[in-house]
Amino acid sequence: MAIIDHNSRGRLIRDLSISLVIYSLPVVAIFLYFKFTNGVITESHLTLPSFLEFSKPAFEHIRTWGLTVFMLVLGVIEFTAGLYDDDWTGEERKVDIICFLAPKVLLPPVIAFFSLTALPYLIPNLANSLSWVPFWGGFFLIAIADDLTQYWYHRLHHQVPFLWRFHRTHHSAPYMGMAMASRQNFIYTVFFSQIYLTATLTYLGLGLPALFVLVIKSFITLGAHSSIKWDKPFYKYRILHPIAWVLERLISTPATHHAHHADTSGDGVGHFKGNFGNMFFIWDITFGTGLITRKYPKSYGMKSYKQEEWYAQFLWPIFKSKKEGSALAEGVLAVPLKAKIETVSPSPVYYEQAQS
Repeated sequence: MAIIDHNSRGRLIRDLSISLVIYSLPVVAIFLYFKFTNGVITESHLTLPSFLEFSKPAFEHIRTWGLTVFMLVLGVIEFTAGLYDDDWTGEERKVDIICFLAPKVLLPPVIAFFSLTALPYLIPNLANSLSWVPFWGGFFLIAIADDLTQYWYHRLHHQVPFLWRFHRTHHSAPYMGMAMASRQNFIYTVFFSQIYLTATLTYLGLGLPALFVLVIKSFITLGAHSSIKWDKPFYKYRILHPIAWVLERLISTPATHHAHHADTSGDGVGHFKGNFGNMFFIWDITFGTGLITRKYPKSYGMKSYKQEEWYAQFLWPIFKSKKEGSALAEGVLAVPLKAKIETVSPSPVYYEQAQS
């Protein structure tokens, strides 16, 4: 595996230090709130602010089955509108369907074990210990902790060559849309770091804020992956430009996230070397990994993609690809950022440029 150079290591340490400060901000805000109210808590996360109380049932239904219905309906609209062209065929269809269905079977028992068995064993006396935190304090605590953690999880899977192969399945799709939004290797999915962080905060008593963060984040990330470019009107009409300026720096939009899925970064639009944000794009602005052009790539995926078998993409390294030239094939031990110089032409089976 390639070693991160000195400059990259220095930048990584700087960005991680900034992240620690960001993580601490909601904690400091909650502490100050508690201090300024002389320890008197006027509301709890267990009771929503009155103007949000009506929305609780809707958020609960959206979490259980609404998001799945939303994805299916939006996917049908995308196909009806012909936004996938002729790309959704063969192995692509198998990969997308399996990656959509499998986590709904794999993750619930894993999360249930973590929440109901592991956490009570590891921190038995801390259940509901944060139940005094006001709703908005819990909301911003979880929103920042969840999404900043996912930013780093995502960024490291692009910048560490070995980890890239667990994430490349998501970038192998030559299209954008609901069909590929869940497209991930099973290891990337099971070890999705912020899932366990959010489960821990829920165990500590922040379940209601976690529900609202989950639903809002899901709509933002699904909207950013959609082939329906809903942000275009904000760029087209001058009166909406101020809103666009704020929006594209705050959250992920189709323009910024599509750029992350481009198959090249040499056209001034594609930017798979950055735009790592999932719900919040502000992380990319903060760490200098963002590129905003208000344009969309002409093509998506990876130029080195070999249309590997669904089982290789979803279950690598348990199952390897039989495609010659694939980074998921048998015998590929590492994916260096630069292929080493050899006296004879190296076989392409050993090398793939990491998208970092």
